[in-house]
Amino acid sequence: MDFSDYLKDHGERREFARGSHVFRQGDTDPSLYFVHAGFLKAYYVTESGGEQIKSFLEAGKVIGSLTAACAAEPATFSLVCMEDCVLERFSYDHLRDVAARHPLLSEMVTGLLLDLAMKKERREYELLCLSAEQRYQRLLARMPELAARVTQQDIAAYLGITPVALSRIKKRLAERGA
Repeated sequence: MDFSDYLKDHGERREFARGSHVFRQGDTDPSLYFVHAGFLKAYYVTESGGEQIKSFLEAGKVIGSLTAACAAEPATFSLVCMEDCVLERFSYDHLRDVAARHPLLSEMVTGLLLDLAMKKERREYELLCLSAEQRYQRLLARMPELAARVTQQDIAAYLGITPVALSRIKKRLAERGA
């Protein structure tokens, strides 16, 4: 059994229109979602009502609130479709139970969790150790099509800077021919 077979047998295919929320911060959705098609934004709403972007997701990625799925706590972030999306919804509890009986699936789940942990480690490093300009350059290297899929405001929010600061960075890079 591989992960795609598991999803076909146990997942629930769901389609979302652009702008639709898969779940919102505060919801208790214990599901995980595999992205078949589309592009999504995971974000936090701050106490002041602002938006901090956690990540962008494209086809082939898995997302879900681990606090909701594993600890039965409210989701700490929201997930919105930036384009029409096709997702496969599946239960973390069921996945865990099946993985306990199927070593290959267990390895795949471990791989998914390791990918998530490495992504989080890279994001922490970038936020703590790199300049906004360096973060912007890395983001574009990792996701070159991003500028065509999201607003400059979203890119700035992901980088943890203002849109004005992003505009200055882009101007500096253009002047240097980078």
